[in-house]
Amino acid sequence: MFVDIAKISVRSGNGGNGSVAFRREKYIPMGGPNGGDGGRGGSVILVADEGLRTLMDFRYKRHYEAENGQDGSGKKQYGSDGKDLVLKVPVGTLIKDEETGIVLADLKINDQKYTVAKGGHGGKGNVKFANSVRRTPRFAGSGKKGEFFRIILELKLIADVGLIGFPNVGKSTILSSITNAKPKIANYHFTTLKPNLGVVRVGEGHSYVLADIPGLIEGASAGSGLGIEFLRHVERTKILLHVIDVSGQEGRDPVEDFYKINEELKKYSEKLLEKEQIIVLNKLDLPNAQEQSERIKNEFSKNYKIIEVSAATGKGLDVLKKKAYERLLKVETETEFVDENQVEKLLDRKQRDTITVSKKDGCYVAEGDFLERLVNSTNFDDFESFGNFQKVLFDKGVIEKLRKLGAKEGDLVNVCGVEFDFVD
Repeated sequence: MFVDIAKISVRSGNGGNGSVAFRREKYIPMGGPNGGDGGRGGSVILVADEGLRTLMDFRYKRHYEAENGQDGSGKKQYGSDGKDLVLKVPVGTLIKDEETGIVLADLKINDQKYTVAKGGHGGKGNVKFANSVRRTPRFAGSGKKGEFFRIILELKLIADVGLIGFPNVGKSTILSSITNAKPKIANYHFTTLKPNLGVVRVGEGHSYVLADIPGLIEGASAGSGLGIEFLRHVERTKILLHVIDVSGQEGRDPVEDFYKINEELKKYSEKLLEKEQIIVLNKLDLPNAQEQSERIKNEFSKNYKIIEVSAATGKGLDVLKKKAYERLLKVETETEFVDENQVEKLLDRKQRDTITVSKKDGCYVAEGDFLERLVNSTNFDDFESFGNFQKVLFDKGVIEKLRKLGAKEGDLVNVCGVEFDFVD
């Protein structure tokens, strides 16, 4: 099954907690602190793999988590880092933030990597909190939580040239005739249920990738038929081969067909109409085809290059291969625009350790990931540890915010589930 879009959630690993430990050796009864740091949490990394052709693997599993970092231990032993989670996706995959739609990365090259969720830092062991005043700290830092993202993976096949046109005009036959691709071919609509790729060779060391985009119909840009599922793949191509059936077998007007397909391209994206199109008149071996061919030339020859072919007999296919290659050499490669400023702002907002202070039902409440880590790393039964807790609240502006909200001596304050009386 061909799957070209998937929504998944990813979570990187939490950092390990720092250790509270002291030297306990023979003849050293009052050894100093020697608790080690926690390990870093594993990151979630997406890697482009040219061996993949679909996002099928993400259809059945939607949530992915990297390993947590291990806690530190005594003797200054650091916790081991969590293992990174590497997810392979096809070359040509866009990574978007589901909430905002911002494009985070465009993996266009084999082995290109993007770290979508960075692992949390490990907490510091108590040895890192020792100083000339605090000789035996009985607290350590807790690890930072991993990042969580809901993302959209959107595959846009990377091809130099795209074959477009109504169903049953002969696109698959042309693809199979000039490449080694073997698409399913039959005389009925929507034989092609997925885009097919093939390599066109035009000489020693000269080739390009051709994609057969499944048949579009009127209303495709609004979701009719299968068109909306595959229009995104047209965006990657440099030029388009617009195949028209001039035999009249389907009882359609080939001139109207051309305008209808281009209208669907325009509705989906104005950029698609800017791509160069070569009109390919197919099925010239059938009766009455020549008459229609002349009519189409009169209509479009001023604005488009027109090539006559018969995919069934092979007539004109060599000319088509070479003309497409000649035009390719003159077209600049397009890249998906990734707004680095937007991405940076999004990541900054999601990664920021926000602290909120509010008043609820007569109680002052302070919350945030940073405060949660502070609470988890505080030994409230130890005077030094509690003193450090109060100092951090003051340094981070929590005390000042409580004052501005009207907190007075003796008022109840809740910091991430821990309650105590406000002391100014």
